[in-house]
Amino acid sequence: MPELPEVETIRARLAPDLVGRAIESAEILDTRLTRPHDPAAVAATLAGERVAALERRGKYLVLRFESGLVLLVHLRMTGSLRYEPAAAALAHDPHRRAILGLDDGSGVVYRDVRRFGTWLLVESHELAPYLASRIGAEPLGATFTARAMGARLAGRRAPIKAALLDQRTAAGIGNIYADEALWRARVHPLRPASELGLSELSAVHRSVRRALQAGIARQGATLRDYRTPDGSSGAMQHEFRVYGRAGEPCFRCGTPIEKTRVGGRGTWFCPTCQR
Repeated sequence: MPELPEVETIRARLAPDLVGRAIESAEILDTRLTRPHDPAAVAATLAGERVAALERRGKYLVLRFESGLVLLVHLRMTGSLRYEPAAAALAHDPHRRAILGLDDGSGVVYRDVRRFGTWLLVESHELAPYLASRIGAEPLGATFTARAMGARLAGRRAPIKAALLDQRTAAGIGNIYADEALWRARVHPLRPASELGLSELSAVHRSVRRALQAGIARQGATLRDYRTPDGSSGAMQHEFRVYGRAGEPCFRCGTPIEKTRVGGRGTWFCPTCQR
């Protein structure tokens, strides 16, 4: 599933090609994408809109239009956006679910193998309350402090890994970067969140930021379906410290990495370093 670094990479790559461009045509091929709204009606509304900004909030891509409308794109498990200088080239992708033709002849295709992604059109005044009800602070933003994170975790008996995956704790953290952050912080993923001391909370806060920054610097991690808008792969998968490395030696102490499950998610950790 694309997490914050992957979505931020997509945003950064697409922004120069999208901002300032008008959508000349819109085609939504999957009725699931905009449900419960009619895909034909959404496509008709998008046609003629001009992109004012392309932003990211957590795992959401936020397309702001000059009219005041906002398109929220959530990629879920296998969604991706591909840019083509010639829009006609986009028609040959068997997993395409929507196509936006731009006024310079280029286009963007939304592809999604498992069809879990969503597109939602909202008015600009609806955006903040919609997101506030679903996600917390940006983990790379100024308001995401160790103190604020600790307040979110206070009294929570859930494992710290599960607490980090709760998007209300911090927006955009997923399975990969939660594991990587906890390895950096030397904290066991099954530790109850409320039992972490101040020094451990500071270590987790610092490590979350560093893991996400490393992912952004390497253009995200390509495991299955994720690609950047030009079709290239990310490189973070070559830098994993624990994720997916069961049985391999820990880079710090040499102990074989173990795998367990937390909240139904595969979880990798070092049984010696992480306490």
